[in-house]
Amino acid sequence: MSKLVLGTDEAGRGAVLGPLCIAAVVVEEEDEKKLEELGVDDSKKLSRKRRNELETGVKDIAEDFAVVKISSKTIDREMPRKSLNLIEAERMAELIDTLRPDVAIVDATEAKTENVKKTLESLINDDARENVEIVAENKADENYPVVSAASILAKVTRDNSVDAIGKELGEEVGNGYPSDPRTKEFLERVLEEKGEFPEEVRKSWVTVEDMLKDKKQGNLSDFC
Repeated sequence: MSKLVLGTDEAGRGAVLGPLCIAAVVVEEEDEKKLEELGVDDSKKLSRKRRNELETGVKDIAEDFAVVKISSKTIDREMPRKSLNLIEAERMAELIDTLRPDVAIVDATEAKTENVKKTLESLINDDARENVEIVAENKADENYPVVSAASILAKVTRDNSVDAIGKELGEEVGNGYPSDPRTKEFLERVLEEKGEFPEEVRKSWVTVEDMLKDKKQGNLSDFC
């Protein structure tokens, strides 16, 4: 019998605004070739237009797929108690439990891939632990078409989510990463105008903490 292979990857890990999206794609083992022929690749290497084009093809080929969105508010709530790696691993384990593949290939979030594998094995339920082979590798999104496919779904979902945030706020928010001048300008402007950040911004991020600290020190200097 053909094996069901799951690939999982994230988008938005380092962002300061918007959700962290984790996607999983399940295909029959022989259909990985179809993903390769479709042209899937690590989503970071593809243009937004190309990712959007590939999304439909990935969903057509997949036996199943799912995307989990972790909001900035949830990340801020969980970060004091958990590392970001653990937050991701918990959601990946939930996807594996739900989609029930024979093999799950994970784009490892740290250099010691064995640690990622052991963490996932400890988080998945007993039945999955008995029946699912976990493969954790660095750059899996480049080396396994099914993980590339997952990276595309995660990135498309995140891009759309950030667009929706911009429309809801009536602001140009950029791509949500601290390196983006548009995002930085938005953060500076909203803090200056409102004195605080909306819930879509990750308050637990160093970038935001530093801005809030500078704002507080600036306010105190007004009384000196």
